[in-house]
Amino acid sequence: MNKATSLKKLKELIELDKTLPLRKDATNLVFGEGNPNAKILFLGEAPGRMEDLTGKPFSGAAGKLLDKLLQSINLPRDETYISNIVKFRPPQNRTPTPQEVKTFLPYINQQIDIICPKLIITLGAVPLSIFYPDIKISQIQGRLQEINYCGKTIHLLPLYHPAAALRNGHMKEQLETSFKKIPSILSQIK
Repeated sequence: MNKATSLKKLKELIELDKTLPLRKDATNLVFGEGNPNAKILFLGEAPGRMEDLTGKPFSGAAGKLLDKLLQSINLPRDETYISNIVKFRPPQNRTPTPQEVKTFLPYINQQIDIICPKLIITLGAVPLSIFYPDIKISQIQGRLQEINYCGKTIHLLPLYHPAAALRNGHMKEQLETSFKKIPSILSQIK
């Protein structure tokens, strides 16, 4: 079975899973999109208002910044895969709870397994927490990590979330600087 078919089946499983939190208040499942054979998987936190309406990850203001950052390194968005940890919008755009993240984790692990990217870029503290539960993003933002996760070696680049960068000029500068490292990081990963 190819990756696109496997992702489609996984999406169907999530749609059928009535036990998932946040589903009743959400407009759409925001599964993820992009190239199933992508070298880079971007993992965000949870859908916002625009994402909930469109069913597409990073389609609001944070998505526009992400697109601009991708353009700055000549990386077409459709050559990456973009998803979120939590697949339904939390009410009032609140941060997902640790229990909500834990409930979605088996699906995220399957998504990672299917795509099998060379590099996972976490956008924000929540996606970073599944790999490093006790480390603050400010401690390792922009620094490549090589970790063992689910029995596999994973290359991880923690970055600030574009939405946080829109509210904080210093974070935005750091995010832009860290983004410029992505091409050389990709070329270093075997």
